[in-house]
Amino acid sequence: MDIAEKKRRFEKLKRDIENCRRCSLYRTRTHAVCGEGDINADILFVGEAPGRNEDLQGKPFVGRAGEVFDQLLHSVGLTRQRIFLCNILKCRPPQNRNPLEQEIRACAGSLDIQIKVVEPKIIATIGTFATNAVFQKFDLVPRKISQIHGKVIEVATPFGRKKIIPLYHPAFAVYNQENITILLKDFQVFREIQ
Repeated sequence: MDIAEKKRRFEKLKRDIENCRRCSLYRTRTHAVCGEGDINADILFVGEAPGRNEDLQGKPFVGRAGEVFDQLLHSVGLTRQRIFLCNILKCRPPQNRNPLEQEIRACAGSLDIQIKVVEPKIIATIGTFATNAVFQKFDLVPRKISQIHGKVIEVATPFGRKKIIPLYHPAFAVYNQENITILLKDFQVFREIQ
């Protein structure tokens, strides 16, 4: 798919997400958070859902967890301009509650389009809910993130062979600064497989 076609598909997807009514989250959102970054990226990062700051700005990972995420990217020579970053949910759940199964299902098609258009080699899942959703999507046996964080899991998908890398959510270090060491160590996998 050439770059003009990718841009066309992303613009259509963005309009579709902004007008989406497939679940009740559209009623309480300020902005839908479609995702951003390089639509030709080798790495697609998938988070859980927008938080308060993301909902207000319409951009993924812009709060305190976003600052940690940027630090993690920088530690391995990556920037937001070299990756694509999105969430499994495109709208903020009220009070930042956990995503509901029906909300994840309602947004699944949008994530499929993002994967299909970006054509990443690597899908890095950020946090438990994103990891579980991607594992379920690709028929992988669910596992606790504490057992698989920072590991590379190769899988055949409807989008071709992909490497899945489950990661702890950056909030893991926001709430306990000592955990930044674990996150930094996990991110080293991106140096090894680029």
